[in-house]
Amino acid sequence: MMTIDSTSIDAWADDLRGAVALHLRQQLIPAEGEGSVIFPPTYAMGDKREGAPYAVDRITEGLIVQIDSVGSQANRMEPLFRQSPEGMPSNPLADLVPQIEIVISVDYSVSILDVGHRLGDALVRSSAMREESELAFADFAERGDAMRIAKLAPTSLVFGAWDSRGSGAKVPRIVQSVIRARRIDALRRSAQYNPAIDYARADVFSDEDKQKAEGNTKSPMAQRGFVHVPAVDTHGGVIAHGPIERDVTINLVALRQLSSPNDGKKLRRYIMGLALVAATEPQDGFLRQGCLLTPNPDAPGVWILVERNGRRVEVALDETVAHAYARAVAKDFGVAEPRRVSFKKELAKADVSPKDDKKKKT
Repeated sequence: MMTIDSTSIDAWADDLRGAVALHLRQQLIPAEGEGSVIFPPTYAMGDKREGAPYAVDRITEGLIVQIDSVGSQANRMEPLFRQSPEGMPSNPLADLVPQIEIVISVDYSVSILDVGHRLGDALVRSSAMREESELAFADFAERGDAMRIAKLAPTSLVFGAWDSRGSGAKVPRIVQSVIRARRIDALRRSAQYNPAIDYARADVFSDEDKQKAEGNTKSPMAQRGFVHVPAVDTHGGVIAHGPIERDVTINLVALRQLSSPNDGKKLRRYIMGLALVAATEPQDGFLRQGCLLTPNPDAPGVWILVERNGRRVEVALDETVAHAYARAVAKDFGVAEPRRVSFKKELAKADVSPKDDKKKKT
């Protein structure tokens, strides 16, 4: 296994002929043990052919289901850098990135690290930092200069962003992660809701109203819990007979494409540090109700350096190495001070209003 230090990590960020990626394949198991039922995310247009509203595909070895998507994984990793709420222990990773709060009202604010589309989100466009974000995306789209984005919202470079409503700039993901389970069987389940009392007997509703409403999920009485309601043959999770795997990739090619005339080397190394922290930091495995996963201690994941010629080399990469490197390069790069910016209702309204240049045809 290759031992790494700051010099070797610098090379990953700087050497245009260097390795193309770092990859981790990590096996996970349910908290209840292997072979237990877990619940994937549901989608309105899930795969009805396989009997469940999950993202299921049939491959040669059987069925494979998505347990957590690339976008969802990014949204779980990004808050790792968020400042802890008041009264909670401080987060040592918060010093690595600018802490920006968008203030909606006196008692309501949102961290930019919780905004789903990052710098390209509608909330950012509807805030006092709109002009800054527009300039940052324009620099990237027109000149390939990523410095403004790095100074303003560096996680937009780590996890990707798309200014789809503005410059059209697409910032590729440097860190990508996804969880899938292999050789699965989808299960069904049924349940029965019973009201606490007989509301017809209590003379709240008539027996006729009760009979019409029972079993009719569209009835207001059923929806509000006043009658018996069965839930029959609904999705009931999956059992994985194959591995549950988390694949994490750090795209070193995309990283090295980040540039700026104003010290691009410091920029790339800074984003490299954030990417390493995001990729190596242990995750909270509570993905949703019925899906609590932990790493499999009997099959520990190993980081692989994928070289340009395809050779794969095991490297000793972990969160300790990542943290030390990230702190050093963040200090050298210079992280902006925390700040609060105001939400602008008028900007949000203007954002969905017809533009002056889109006049009606006559």
